[in-house]
Amino acid sequence: MNKIKVVGLGPGNLDYLTGAGVRAIKECEIAVGGKRQLEEIDVLLSENCERYTLGKLLELIDYIKNNREKKITVVVSGDTGFYSLLPFLKKYFSNEELEVIPGISSYQYMFSRIGECWQNFILASAHGRDFDYVKAMDEKDGVVLLTDEKNTPYTIGKNVYESGIRGVEIIVGERLSYPDEMVTRVNIEKFEEL
Repeated sequence: MNKIKVVGLGPGNLDYLTGAGVRAIKECEIAVGGKRQLEEIDVLLSENCERYTLGKLLELIDYIKNNREKKITVVVSGDTGFYSLLPFLKKYFSNEELEVIPGISSYQYMFSRIGECWQNFILASAHGRDFDYVKAMDEKDGVVLLTDEKNTPYTIGKNVYESGIRGVEIIVGERLSYPDEMVTRVNIEKFEEL
């Protein structure tokens, strides 16, 4: 039986997709992913490849189980090991049934863009979840966050500033790896520029 391949797309631009990820996508008979992920990889998919757009996750499990004889590749944003669909898939499929092909994380890409190392930073997510980033700033050199519409860089900067923290820089990466990528750097005192 074919393994279900779970491929991390990296920051988004296909230039940063790994070779193993490219092969898994090109060889699949069914590609599973969100609308944006499927649009990104469309140029790599064969004409005969079925596309399954993520919706209700339990329906996805049924779909995969009903198509196990086919080569299935599930594509996820970023790295497969950080807030991805992988933990959900592991509830229904064993490690032996899955082949995980990691992508480059947004963190890796962002730190490469600013030419810095990231081993002394806390990596976390405020995307769809609560995280006490103000408290975390006391624990390491800095905090790197995935954000969303609620926890925007402006909101985070404002909360950090209002907590009394000074002398830190906020670096915001937007549309990382795409031609319209933007990296903005501001001191916490100027958080309103975010």
